[in-house]
Formats: sequence, C-alpha cells, structure tokens
Amino acid sequence: MLSVKILGPGCSKCRTLEAKVKDIVAKNNIDASISKVEDINEMMSYGIMMTPALVINEQVKSFGIVPKDDQILKWLNGG
Repeated sequence: MLSVKILGPGCSKCRTLEAKVKDIVAKNNIDASISKVEDINEMMSYGIMMTPALVINEQVKSFGIVPKDDQILKWLNGG
C-alpha cells in the first residue's frame, strides 16, 4: 500500500490537491493510504518551502503547485 501525504495548512490549493489525489486513487483502484498533514513542524521536516506538497512513500514529489492529473497518476504508479 502506498503512503500518500498532502502537506498544507488547509488553503484552497491544499484542498484541491487532496481532492485530486483522492479522485485519482479511487478512479484507478490504487491501494493507497491518504493523509493530510497540517502540523507545521511535521511539514518542515520534509524540507518544503511552499505548500501544498505531495509526498508519496516519504518522498517529496512536488511542492508549491497542484500537479496535473497525469503527473500525479504517474507518481502513484511508481514513475
């Protein structure tokens, strides 16, 4: 099972990214645990400078943007 984290304080971009990831996971039958991280200290531990951030299996894949659906799917599939 993939571990997917959306890092962000709850801004509109953070909510958009969270909804996108949940939708992509559901539509593609991906076995993933999705969590939202709003704790500033935990977010800082990933070394990000901007939110939202997408972390898959403890690797930061993006921050400061909402990636395109096809890019998110590629990352979720190990690409």
